[in-house]
Amino acid sequence: MAQDIALTDLERDALTEVVNIGVSRAASSLRKMIGEEVILSVPAIEIMAPQDAARLIGERETDELVAIQQQFEGAFSGRALLIFPKATSLDLVRAIMGGDVPPDEIAEMEQEALAETGNVILNGCLATMANMLKRSLDISLPEVARGDGAQLFILEKERSTDGLALFLYINFSVRNKDIRGYIAMLMDLPSLTALKALIAGFIDRVIGDEA
Repeated sequence: MAQDIALTDLERDALTEVVNIGVSRAASSLRKMIGEEVILSVPAIEIMAPQDAARLIGERETDELVAIQQQFEGAFSGRALLIFPKATSLDLVRAIMGGDVPPDEIAEMEQEALAETGNVILNGCLATMANMLKRSLDISLPEVARGDGAQLFILEKERSTDGLALFLYINFSVRNKDIRGYIAMLMDLPSLTALKALIAGFIDRVIGDEA
């Protein structure tokens, strides 16, 4: 089945471009929130089992992770996650709230600040992607989750333990601050099939514009 929904090189390049634009706009929103440049990696796009995606994060981060997650539904569906190591999440809250906030207040405000940050970044990314694909998405309210990669990447609607998912992965860091994190999206195979069709339409429009 994985071969039936595998992305061609052209589809992968087009999807990478769509994701890159969405994430870049989201990073611009984060830059405005904290006043520092946000450095992004090139998006990595793979079809893999969720447990393999969890292992990729686990190889980079051994501490507890904090994730802001949002479900999205529409022409394609899935789950978007903004992921930080636990220590980084507190540094991010300090950067957003300003340096004069007492430590005990930062702890109290962490959940709300993280949820709002995730909402701005993930909503911006998803909305930009949907707009480029000429579709709209319904996006849930942000939820803050904690745990390791295996706990964060469990697909709630997965039909079997060996199911595959489309894993979009971008890591980022903030210049002049000890803040790093990851943006990830998980989509099941039916959503990937729908996304392939939308990407094909996007490619046709781009080629048409260039003709």
